[in-house]
Amino acid sequence: MPGGAHTECVDPAGALRDAGRIALIAFGLFLPLIGFLTGVDGSNQLVLTTRWPLLFALVAVVAAGRFFYCVTITPWLARRASRPARVVPAWRHTFVKWSIPATIGFVIAYPLIIFFTLGTNGGQKWIDSFGVQILIYVMLGWGLNIVVGLAGLLDLGYVAFYAVGAYSYALLAKTFGFSFWILLPLAGVLSSFWGILLGFPVLRLRGDYLAIVTLAFGEIIRLILINWVALTNGYAGIIGIPRPTLFGIPFTANDDGFAAVFGLPYSPLYRVIFLYYLILALALLTCFVTVRLRRLPIGRAWEALREDEIACRALGINTTNTKLTAFAIGAMFAGLAGSFFAARAAFISPESFTFIESATILSIVVLGGMGSQIGVVIAAIVMIGGTEILRELDFLKAIFGQTFDPTQYRMLLFGFALVVIMIWRPRGLIATREPSVFLKERKTISAEMVKEGRG
Repeated sequence: MPGGAHTECVDPAGALRDAGRIALIAFGLFLPLIGFLTGVDGSNQLVLTTRWPLLFALVAVVAAGRFFYCVTITPWLARRASRPARVVPAWRHTFVKWSIPATIGFVIAYPLIIFFTLGTNGGQKWIDSFGVQILIYVMLGWGLNIVVGLAGLLDLGYVAFYAVGAYSYALLAKTFGFSFWILLPLAGVLSSFWGILLGFPVLRLRGDYLAIVTLAFGEIIRLILINWVALTNGYAGIIGIPRPTLFGIPFTANDDGFAAVFGLPYSPLYRVIFLYYLILALALLTCFVTVRLRRLPIGRAWEALREDEIACRALGINTTNTKLTAFAIGAMFAGLAGSFFAARAAFISPESFTFIESATILSIVVLGGMGSQIGVVIAAIVMIGGTEILRELDFLKAIFGQTFDPTQYRMLLFGFALVVIMIWRPRGLIATREPSVFLKERKTISAEMVKEGRG
């Protein structure tokens, strides 16, 4: 496009007016949330303090971001929309072909890289917080991707199956003394059973009504965990949950522990590395099963249900079984992740299974791109890894004050990221996908060619 056309698209005066309007809106929104801080003094009385520097700094950042968007991003989006479709260069196909094996190799070698780089003292945090934690949400995202991304069933209570798996493992392990390897599949089966129970009442629901019912189901499970004190111990939770072992060898400092058996100095890092490879194996199993199921008739039935339920029925597909299998398989993977979470933490409580967890997992699926396995991984790294990075930004206290906690604004940043994705890539980070079946030649399907733009 000629340079004159680009100049006509930029309107600095209009951008300033738009930035001013956005600044006023941001000021009104941030005033009660950030401008005022409530606390309790020594006499247990409510004290209201103001944080005007932080408030005006955030408003200025929002206004500057809006001005930059109007001056640079808006013309670029207009030029991008008017460009004809380009042929995908060959190097991108080569990059995609080798990026997945290279990524898997890096993930497998990640604990060893951290161990030899930072040692036993500094490596534990990076393997546990940035490795194990992210992989848990990757597995949960892949499980929910079956329900939301492939079958098109909006589930806002997915954390309920996560809780069922965690409490199933904790209660059975403490009551009957079963090992982790026996209870792991059993927790998945029990969560799958609850997925079927949820599926039956919502067979005739879709859209917003389905979302409301699944949200209520998640809250019902949480309230049961709180109020059934005789079984779940209520808010106090369950402590002392047995941890998994390596072929019966515990990761303790005793003479029969892992370090003593292999003649190594004791370090808690060994248990963290073991848990990392355990959740990595579970996540890869989830991905493998999902990819295989998608190519089977049941997977194609899920995608047909997502695109058009009426046409799906007209083709003779049993929508009842299709929905129930989606809920059951998705719940099973959540139960497996929940049992691992309970074994890893050795403590669980209802506070770990609130609605915000379901919202986070759903945000990972939507941000990455519905139906995209790679997109879920990228979104989980950004959202969960971003939260852990916020904990390390202590230097911001020198700018905004000692009471500033960056982790308190993580949901604000996530919301901002979702808004950016809606504008930049409304179908998610990965907006294209390969077809489940193809004729003669495999070609990538653009999101614009799929109904509702899910790609």
